[in-house]
Amino acid sequence: MLEQAGLTTRQSPFVEHERHEGHVFIEQPYELYSEANQEAWRKLFSRMRPRWDRYANARFLEGIDLLHLDPARIPRLTDINRRLGPLTGFEAKAVSGYIPAFLFFDCLRNRRFPTTVTIRPAGALAYLPEPDIFHDVAGHVPMHTDKAFAATLVRFGECARTAAEIAAGIHDPDERVHRLSSIMRAMARFFWFTIEFGLMKSPDGLRVYGSGLLSSFGEIEHAIAAPDVQRYPLQPEWVINQGFAIDRYQPLLFVVDSFDHLFTLVDTLEKWMRSGKLNHVAPGEPEVNEKDLNSFLSGMR
Repeated sequence: MLEQAGLTTRQSPFVEHERHEGHVFIEQPYELYSEANQEAWRKLFSRMRPRWDRYANARFLEGIDLLHLDPARIPRLTDINRRLGPLTGFEAKAVSGYIPAFLFFDCLRNRRFPTTVTIRPAGALAYLPEPDIFHDVAGHVPMHTDKAFAATLVRFGECARTAAEIAAGIHDPDERVHRLSSIMRAMARFFWFTIEFGLMKSPDGLRVYGSGLLSSFGEIEHAIAAPDVQRYPLQPEWVINQGFAIDRYQPLLFVVDSFDHLFTLVDTLEKWMRSGKLNHVAPGEPEVNEKDLNSFLSGMR
């Protein structure tokens, strides 16, 4: 039964069983991938490759080669980790789906990247609101081969620890929730406009490094070529107050100079967090849900 069903997003009995059992971190059950799953990977990879060559940053393209990603087969995470570990110490860690925000960031702090094992169905190759293995492995993980980018992810994880420490020191419950919600919203916006949808300068013009763009056939070109997209140098005070929507092409994107530059920006984010500059960011998207909030509140216990 499990083998016939495969590992299709929203249609996987194996993943549903693991969630029901409360298993967040799992092993990748490679034998459960169906031929339809493998065909979805082949189609996604083959149509993205020309767009990566044209629009992706050079370090991403090098990462694809360093990881030996196979255009014809869904990768085994054990194979990826054998090649990735010696480069930056990162590993792709299989998960059963959504994990609370603090746990996600704390994984980054420990150089583990929570990785979905399911793959989108054939009828949803263009867009799926939740991550799948193509987004996580083909979109995110090649960037983890770059030392400066990997260090930036660790820095994001350290920011989450700082947020939890700040929350633990606030005695009034209402004030604690207000300030932590504001900090979490600022962090989510910063992560979205950099790690997920970031652009970077290059000698050949703007290039993509954000995984949300790198895994989207339509939006990667739109981000670089569409005349109606607003593209600005990343200003932290703007980004932390800028809402976003996940169900449409992004009309506003931000540009960094390099991965070293990105690291300094995340460093600034934590300094602002400690000084109180993130305590009252603009309301709006993304909303902070209770499960994510509680994950931070319990993060230092």
